[in-house]
Amino acid sequence: MNTLLIATLTLAFLAVYFVFSTLRQLRRGRIVRAGGAAAGGLTTGSLCAIGAILAVSYASYGRLTSEQTVGTIEFIAVGDERYEVRLMIEGERDRIVTLSGDEWQLDARVVSWTPPATILGLDPIYRLERLSGRYTDVERELSRERTVHALSETTALDVWQLANDYPLLLPGVDAYYGTATYLPMANGARYEISMSRDALLARPANDAARDAIGAWGER
Repeated sequence: MNTLLIATLTLAFLAVYFVFSTLRQLRRGRIVRAGGAAAGGLTTGSLCAIGAILAVSYASYGRLTSEQTVGTIEFIAVGDERYEVRLMIEGERDRIVTLSGDEWQLDARVVSWTPPATILGLDPIYRLERLSGRYTDVERELSRERTVHALSETTALDVWQLANDYPLLLPGVDAYYGTATYLPMANGARYEISMSRDALLARPANDAARDAIGAWGER
């Protein structure tokens, strides 16, 4: 990320230099040289703008250098197949929502890179997208109440959306895809959530969660 910022600032400096050079050459009546300087300014300015957009968007995602803990999630039963859920993400305020169903699902977006982006020090990045309730039985999934909660806001400078809408602006994107994990909900259950370099993971963090997974596997 630091390399990206340095490269962007360098391009900004060069763009300003070319602008002043263009004006200087025009004052001296050197039209051809002014045109060359203007072309240089346009090129470096465009690259600087792309770098700035990428830097702002990149900063809104979490970096993936290895598998890392994202947070924890806890469940309290408040009714028939209805749970109060506390989602605790590191560095963010706790979210308390209600989910219906007998399973929970967490979705995330992941973006990975190829050269030249990797040369700029960019690691794979992720953003948690939504938390939802679901049902093990498909028939109930079709007929019972569905609950879903957004975990991130849509922004104009979103690297995922930019890669989808303007792939030529981000030639260093290797892949952008969704990943999800789902496990059973149970009263008192707590799970630890982590991200590897390519997948969202969840593991039981107490006996209630382990018992829920055990009973879930026997269905």
